[in-house]
Amino acid sequence: QVQLVESGGGLVQPGESLRLSCAASGSIFSINTMGWYRQAPGKERELVATITSGGSTNYADSVKGRFTISRDNAKNTVYLQINSLKPEDTAVYYCNANIRVRYTDYSTDYWGQGTQVTVSS
Repeated sequence: QVQLVESGGGLVQPGESLRLSCAASGSIFSINTMGWYRQAPGKERELVATITSGGSTNYADSVKGRFTISRDNAKNTVYLQINSLKPEDTAVYYCNANIRVRYTDYSTDYWGQGTQVTVSS
């Protein structure tokens, strides 16, 4: 009923930038908090940033000042602008959204399939 599709990952050099996008589609009534998580090889998935429907943001300490999360509520899309990329940012980046499906009275967390970001010289 609901899909999250990420895009924008790739192979970049240290210091470069990327913009990730995640679009939600399907039978959506409303979207609450949206966010980005990442999972590096051999590590657990970790929170990167979240943004509420009202625009309040939260960031992991490791990305503050370099990453910016934003959303376009009209497009059901969340973005992650990543600047000054470092090799330790290499990971699969996953989109997450808390969504209320039409004709229901509860919200559920949905995940995208992930997009690979590799930072290497």
